Amino acid sequence: MTIENSSQAKVFGGWHKQYTHQSNVLNCAMKFAVYLPPQASKENPVPVIYWLSGLTCSDENFMQKAGAFKVAAELGVAIVAPDTSPRGEGVADDAEGAYDLGLGAGFYLNATQAPWDKHYHMYSYIVDELPALIEQHFPVTPAKSISGHSMGGHGALTIGLKNSEQYRSISAFSPITNPINCPWGQKAFSHYLGNNIEDWKAYDSVELLKHNKATLPILVDQGEDDGFLQEQLKPELLVAAAKASGSDMTLRMQPGYDHSYFFIQSFIEDHLRFHAQFLTA
Repeated sequence: MTIENSSQAKVFGGWHKQYTHQSNVLNCAMKFAVYLPPQASKENPVPVIYWLSGLTCSDENFMQKAGAFKVAAELGVAIVAPDTSPRGEGVADDAEGAYDLGLGAGFYLNATQAPWDKHYHMYSYIVDELPALIEQHFPVTPAKSISGHSMGGHGALTIGLKNSEQYRSISAFSPITNPINCPWGQKAFSHYLGNNIEDWKAYDSVELLKHNKATLPILVDQGEDDGFLQEQLKPELLVAAAKASGSDMTLRMQPGYDHSYFFIQSFIEDHLRFHAQFLTA
């Protein structure tokens, strides 16, 4: 698998780099960004935190707005930020250009319904193809953790829970915890997966935790002033499911914080340090 460097900038002694490559899983060209801390070298490979962004975002949002590089450089961890959906000519999009379906809204699942099933296999991309690419081309170890925001928080939780052997820890900011019971999830899942709700449950963290104890530590931060809290995010259902299965999950409700990257900036250091303790153990 080949990659092409499209931009790079030195930051806190390390490098932020953006790449393009042809994805066999998604059947299109894709972008991703990587931050390599100053410690990273062939002789000293470093662990990786994968960051999954939310609706309307790309690989650029976290890298430009989260303020994560100083702490990542201190801890000696790489960060990889993929795009949030397949893109390009011929990739299906919502006919009305809605922000919560189609481009920028891949929901980190494998679509089974036409026309989405031709390209929308973000689950397999994140779980299999992208890590193989990263480990082939960069000085990183197989040790990795996963995190994300909103739709990406949903992705981080479900992917981490379903692939616990591949990750050391999971975290999320403002995750869509129970997509089968919220408007964002119901709209996307009905298009991508069809109308059988049993099929939806495979990509729902509340449903996954109800039936299986998490084997990885989980940290979730949620702003109390998040405008999407009641209708879309429903963290109380995640807490109930984790408690019922005896899972190791910490939910921190943060007074005054909303759904924005100001919220992420405020607590990203906590999340990086949370992951680092398991990645470097």
